[in-house]
Amino acid sequence: MKIKKIKKIVKDIFIKNNLSSSDAEISSKAIINAELVGAYGHGLSRLKMYCDRIQKKIINPKPKIKIKKISPSISHIDAKNSIGFVAADMAIKTAIKNAKKTGIGMVAVKNSGHYGLSGYYAEQAVKKNLIAMIYTNAPPAIAPHGALKSLFGTNPICFASPTGSKIPFILDTSISMINRGKIRVAAKNNKKIPKGVALDIFGKPTIDAKKALAGVQLPIAGFRGSGLAWMVDILSGVLTGGNHAGRVKDPFDDFSGPQNIGHLFITFKANLFQKNYNQRIKDNIKTIKKLPKIKGIKEIMYPGENKFNRYRKNLKKEISIPENIRKDLITLISN
Repeated sequence: MKIKKIKKIVKDIFIKNNLSSSDAEISSKAIINAELVGAYGHGLSRLKMYCDRIQKKIINPKPKIKIKKISPSISHIDAKNSIGFVAADMAIKTAIKNAKKTGIGMVAVKNSGHYGLSGYYAEQAVKKNLIAMIYTNAPPAIAPHGALKSLFGTNPICFASPTGSKIPFILDTSISMINRGKIRVAAKNNKKIPKGVALDIFGKPTIDAKKALAGVQLPIAGFRGSGLAWMVDILSGVLTGGNHAGRVKDPFDDFSGPQNIGHLFITFKANLFQKNYNQRIKDNIKTIKKLPKIKGIKEIMYPGENKFNRYRKNLKKEISIPENIRKDLITLISN
């Protein structure tokens, strides 16, 4: 299906679910971006979930979001249970504005929801020659090191920087061996997941996606990954006023109340300390790319390059929609 057509369909579905035209535009753009970069677990596969939560009055489609200015650099947003895309869009724009004025911008968000890809928002800052760091927590999926029960979310960490070229450096990674969205997509399509990324409810390794969702995901780097997940839970949950310590509700399965996810957006001028930052980052990348390569490796890529290339390539193609998601779209349109 053509990109413009599917984007219009998604926007119209959000409008039917009482989002304003501008909020529907923000949300549909974020979802289509996820499809174009190949992050399908954050794209159309989640559309029905958002609509279900709106219809059950868990997501507020017309929130009166409040922004509290703490200082010229720092703001605190109460998203009032809005759809996460809208809260995150407001947060990154505020962080950019603050950084442009003072050199640094920091925005905390509470009472939000799932907002898609952190890198999508970080890229907006990079386009303004800013460095960005973004943190958000998620529903329980990972057991803290030494624990038998999952508590931390996959808690993505995002760092983005200008590179002096059109392709930004964007590291956007969950602290789990595989992000939860990929497991959900695999479960929905009855596909297996890689070895070594999850355990079933009995603590045994599994490649069954459904058993992985019921069990525990494994963190990157063992106890170090567990520590990173804890750090993100503090920064995006404890610090912001959002839920933390395993209290973020699963958006697909738990309709007992809002998620109250917390986000933290930090932006600052790339040339804050060194006026020739772009020249220095170019030298940094060039030096690393010139290193001797392992057999079979054609080029040493920096974070964000592959995703940028996928996006550019997919812009020229139609979006392929799996049959189960196509059925969801038909149902949402008819409703």
